[in-house]
Amino acid sequence: MAGSSPSDASEATTDTGEVLRLGVRVREVLPHDSGAFTQGLLWSEGRLYESTGEYGKSSVRRVDPETGTIEKQASLPADLFGEGLALVGDRLVQLTWRRGMALVYDLESFEEVDRYSYQGEGWGLCNDGYRLYMSNGTATLSLRDRDSFEELDRLQVTLEGRPVGALNELECAEGWIYANVYQTDIIVRIDPHNGEVRAVIDAAGLLSPEERAAADVLNGIAYRGDRGSFLLTGKYWPSMFEVDFTPQEFRP
Repeated sequence: MAGSSPSDASEATTDTGEVLRLGVRVREVLPHDSGAFTQGLLWSEGRLYESTGEYGKSSVRRVDPETGTIEKQASLPADLFGEGLALVGDRLVQLTWRRGMALVYDLESFEEVDRYSYQGEGWGLCNDGYRLYMSNGTATLSLRDRDSFEELDRLQVTLEGRPVGALNELECAEGWIYANVYQTDIIVRIDPHNGEVRAVIDAAGLLSPEERAAADVLNGIAYRGDRGSFLLTGKYWPSMFEVDFTPQEFRP
């Protein structure tokens, strides 16, 4: 999550409105809990926070990014399936899948301090410093008040005029919204003003074929503002990758 102003996005958009095609350049490979069904990932003040899913296994945790060690963790009740995660002030907000319930934790103690209700499914969540953006697996994002979780508006996400569905984990960074597209290796960079996809990022090839066979989909984006890089991982992935998004090399 990041607190950059939405105005940054329009400043970064090309004059031609061209959709950029980007790839990833790996800076560093870091360990990741291969038993974690990653649903949300965020970086704040040198700390990494992760939400995991699955019934009976869901959690919110603080993780040492250098070792992958879980430093602190709160487990969800067995009937709740953890989803996206965002930081709001000194609180973590974690969505649940089909219960219409967001859990709120104290950032230091990980004690649950509040709950919010919402309609429909919860998938991804991020905070741009002004509002929360929430996905539900469709092409529509819900804009929500950071304090009350009340829905303020909705944003339809499109690529060259066509809806982009299956939006999953979200990260607000650099004035953009980044979203994993479920069941793909694609991340889209979304203009929060109009929902238009301004870049398509292909993150294929991070795992070896052997690792990929034992893992699930790419899901997890965290922006490291101190380094200007992104952390990427996935469900049951054995590694996390610090990357830059770069123009794809030409391949004849």
